[in-house]
Amino acid sequence: MLSISEFSEMCHLPPQTLRYYHSEGLLVPAHVDEQTGYRSYLLEQAEQAMLITVLRGTGMSVKLVRRALDEPDATPALLQQHTAEVERQRQAQDEAIRDARRFFDSWPEVRRRHTPEMTVVSKLVPGTSAVRNQYEWDASDAAVTATVQDMVKTVESCGAVVSGPPWQTLAGETPEQKRQALSDEGPCWLVKIPVTADEDALAALPDDIEVQLFEARDELSIFIPGTFSIAKYCTALSRLIPYPLDDAYVDITCMRHLLHDDGIETAAAIRTLDESDESDETDADE
Repeated sequence: MLSISEFSEMCHLPPQTLRYYHSEGLLVPAHVDEQTGYRSYLLEQAEQAMLITVLRGTGMSVKLVRRALDEPDATPALLQQHTAEVERQRQAQDEAIRDARRFFDSWPEVRRRHTPEMTVVSKLVPGTSAVRNQYEWDASDAAVTATVQDMVKTVESCGAVVSGPPWQTLAGETPEQKRQALSDEGPCWLVKIPVTADEDALAALPDDIEVQLFEARDELSIFIPGTFSIAKYCTALSRLIPYPLDDAYVDITCMRHLLHDDGIETAAAIRTLDESDESDETDADE
């Protein structure tokens, strides 16, 4: 019999780790003294300690290691499952590292620009209701991505050419869209894609895709690397709203979120005070 200190030294496992494995039922000592609580191990238990160390070295949880030891035939499948999860985690970490480097190498800054007139195709994103948490935001983001991919295939099959990055914007162009966007029904997002196309190509588009003219306008924009999130949405707002403008303001009701491969660019229209006065007079006449 080997004492816990001897077994620890032989297997290169700290005594506290052996005690933890004992408590988890992963590596139970051959004998435990009832009076002193001292643990003793058999030499042949070194093999199990070795297997546990190998499996734990992969990053597998104690729960998965126990299952692998209890069900040797299932171990290859468990390792494959764990490998896929590790690869997902590595990819997420790599993306986070790239984003962090981009943030601190060049901190996102608000820029002013003029956006020219363009022809766009527009479609409501199905299944996107008001967002209450990050899980719902992620589901909404996936629905937007799927809609963009579907629209690109459709417009290209009709002979149109995508001429710029797509964007998403809150659905509020009609009274019905506004009502749905504020309810639990949705959808609350629109996807818009700039295109170059002749009349025949535009006429061939399905009825659920609307052709619109995006009017030229001055905008403030800020690019934030990485995938879209509630925090990044709020960050963009907090940077755009207080930006100093002379005799003008940022119209956050006319924001668009351009979907770049490496991040999200949030842009908001700049309205002059004269435009605001004209809009108020029009509303009063109506």
